[in-house]
Amino acid sequence: MAKDDREKLKRKVYEKQLAKLQVELCHLQDWIKTKGERVVIVLEGRDAAGKGGLIKAMTARVSPRVFRVVALPAPSDRDKSKMYIQRYLEHFPAGGEIVIFDRSWYNRAGVEPVMGFCTEEQHELFLEYCPNVERFFLEGGTRLLKLWLEVGQEEQERRFHARIDDPIRQWKLSPMDLESFKRWYDYSRARDLMLKHTDTKDAPWYIVRTDDKRRGRLNAISHILSQIPYKRIDKAKVKLPARSDKKRYDDQAALQGRHFVEELF
Repeated sequence: MAKDDREKLKRKVYEKQLAKLQVELCHLQDWIKTKGERVVIVLEGRDAAGKGGLIKAMTARVSPRVFRVVALPAPSDRDKSKMYIQRYLEHFPAGGEIVIFDRSWYNRAGVEPVMGFCTEEQHELFLEYCPNVERFFLEGGTRLLKLWLEVGQEEQERRFHARIDDPIRQWKLSPMDLESFKRWYDYSRARDLMLKHTDTKDAPWYIVRTDDKRRGRLNAISHILSQIPYKRIDKAKVKLPARSDKKRYDDQAALQGRHFVEELF
């Protein structure tokens, strides 16, 4: 049976495997903090490819002080006056941190040229110089992982319709999303150019198929864990100390007459 023909991964199986991976992410977190490592994870892909769900799955059980998510808004006039890479460098990790870019400097390889937000020359210069800039990151001791989330036409359309019909997902739809939906093949060509120029030996791209979101999340997290040579950090088991009764008083009585939230549930 071809991979694309497999049935969707069952929720029970997914949750069991995800729980195991989230334990490993906690071990990775301990190692990153102990070793003072710096890790950048770049997540790119079309709209509705599953970046947000993957980030939630990765960060649900770890500390936001170690795993930082960066999702920059459209650049301001001041941002536009900076060197292009500058606004991203400002969010790079210090020692003991992992930064996940929900879209990154690769906007200049995809969204910007397709939507006309940069010139053809700017696009070409980015593709030429990006590998050298990333080599500089790596030589400076920052680990760089790049994942492209690949979703098919039919599945993307299904997800867009789901957003249109669901009030709690409608915020995910923007005029930009609708415009990009029309330009499937423009984005495909931009993706192909990006991979041709920036899929390097030093900083390769890895493609994650995400038509089945659950499989995609598990495969992406497993890959990330496999790319970092972390080890479990031995820690002494925490033991709760005894509470002191030295200044004991009825602290619940002191709350009488205060405003409490109505208990509706």
